[in-house]
Amino acid sequence: MFSVIREQIDTIFREDPAARSVVEIVLCYPGFHAVLLHRVAHRLYKARFPLLPRLISQFSRFLTGIEIHPGATIGHRFFIDHGMGVVIGETSEIGDDVLIYQGVTLGGTGHERGKRHPTIGNKVVIGTGAKVLGGITIGNNVKIGAGSVVVKSVPDNSTVVGIPGRIVRSGSSTGVLDHGLLPDPEGQDIADLKHRVAELEAQIKAVLDGAAVRR
Repeated sequence: MFSVIREQIDTIFREDPAARSVVEIVLCYPGFHAVLLHRVAHRLYKARFPLLPRLISQFSRFLTGIEIHPGATIGHRFFIDHGMGVVIGETSEIGDDVLIYQGVTLGGTGHERGKRHPTIGNKVVIGTGAKVLGGITIGNNVKIGAGSVVVKSVPDNSTVVGIPGRIVRSGSSTGVLDHGLLPDPEGQDIADLKHRVAELEAQIKAVLDGAAVRR
């Protein structure tokens, strides 16, 4: 257990520049508390202890504002930054070196049975308020922008934004999710539509002007 705690502390120092000391992390980081409590609850869940894993999960939710079902499988060096409002469903599977922010949901759509929550690959970053729903697979090195709603599987090395989530970048990907530099597909669609409307208005005006001259 000590090695798990040490790994979690090292992960927070690596991911959060605001972390100043081990004492601060142990006392003040809800993501740290939630992940460690989940490790305990998950072991009991796998050992088929009745009720106790869910009680630990509910206590963790009360303490941290983060709800992780004890059945969820979480890899190494997982970090929840801030964390309030995070929900991770029972059949979720999360790889190594995954970073998620507050308000993220790894949930179901309400229609599946069995594997009904997402599988998240390694080195994935999921931005604030994003929702990843259903038994889909998010590949390695994927970045999901804040507020996105992802309901389809995403290949490796992609960046996804929007509602519903759309792939806006593919290929090599860094570990940084810079929201200030993300494309805005909805904004681009609106700009393209405005441009097309202006073109059509110009064409209509030209036709009307030509008709007026002929009269």
